[in-house]
Amino acid sequence: MSGPAAGTAAAAATTDVVCLGESMVTFLPSQPGRLADVPSFARGIGGAESNVACALAAAGHRAAWVGRVGADGFGDHLVETIAAYGVDTSAVRRDPDRPTGIYFRTAADRGTGTHEVAYYRAGSAASAMSPDTVPHQDLFAGRVLHLSGITAALSADCLALLREATAPRRGRPLVSFDVNHRPHLWRGSAADASVLLELARRADLVFVGEDEAEEAWGIVGPEAIRAALPEPSVVVVKRGSAGATVFSRTGAGPTEAGGAASGTGSGTDTGAGSGTGTGTDTGSGTGTDTVTPVPALRVDVVAAVGAGDAFAAGFLSATLRGLPVRDRARHGHLMAAAVLTVPGDLTEPPARHHADRLVALDDDAWGRLRLAPGWTAAGRAPEEVRTP
Repeated sequence: MSGPAAGTAAAAATTDVVCLGESMVTFLPSQPGRLADVPSFARGIGGAESNVACALAAAGHRAAWVGRVGADGFGDHLVETIAAYGVDTSAVRRDPDRPTGIYFRTAADRGTGTHEVAYYRAGSAASAMSPDTVPHQDLFAGRVLHLSGITAALSADCLALLREATAPRRGRPLVSFDVNHRPHLWRGSAADASVLLELARRADLVFVGEDEAEEAWGIVGPEAIRAALPEPSVVVVKRGSAGATVFSRTGAGPTEAGGAASGTGSGTDTGAGSGTGTGTDTGSGTGTDTVTPVPALRVDVVAAVGAGDAFAAGFLSATLRGLPVRDRARHGHLMAAAVLTVPGDLTEPPARHHADRLVALDDDAWGRLRLAPGWTAAGRAPEEVRTP
């Protein structure tokens, strides 16, 4: 996937989504095996928030990445590579005293016990992000601000920045928060993963895995997760192969990302109430919830990496377009499937008209889809996608 560098011209246009977080240079093994046995590595990039920005830019949206990198060659590589996807990197700051973070990983599935990751990010430039080093005008430059729990774990200053970014205030953009619980990042931290619940409750749109909610907070099941997160207008509970359950509140304000809101809370709403949910109504927060279960797709997985970031990008893309809730989740599943059928964290997403045709399938046809490598190729009609 490639695209023109954003540069200053893109910064002058209205930004759809600003993504804040650490991106690192990643070294991918030339062959399977233990890190100790791998003879060479290929260089790539990795970072949950920059992954979302790259996917959104590839899908035709105006996306910006806000971060901090070292004044070194790895920082140059990150900024240049992310900009080449069409992402505005004009708000990225260079730190002359701290290095760009890097990490190495094995080729094994992250879900297996044999998978290894070696991080070299302690004291990185990104860990120095704080309310003093990241201006409000950079964070609030778009219709949506996308954040992740990974940033909160990097340092006390980073946690303070996320608390500042999620604080209720007039004119705040829609705040999207992916919990992204990474247990290893919290070891030795003065805080713990409970702060992720605090941050999620201050957001407008939350993505959280059923498994990570249990691991981080001891909360089991979609309904219990929603009960613990009564404030956000939309809570997306990701359930792996079971799909996603979306809790969306009706009667909670404006219906499109970027609309003005009254009061002193967030400046926008996701418009989830415009969806065609099929679930039951529940009382949650100050409105009425519609519960929309959306089955996952069957995918011939090449590498189980980057799917969560891609799902968030697909859901956000459809939210920006004002699509119904079911369609937002389906677009999330399709974007995740695009990444799952390639080796890396990023790939060319399906063309919009192609994805829209698949999203419009009836429930039976959706359930019969099985997506294999190459399914995103331009011009493929829904019936050409593999089915049993």
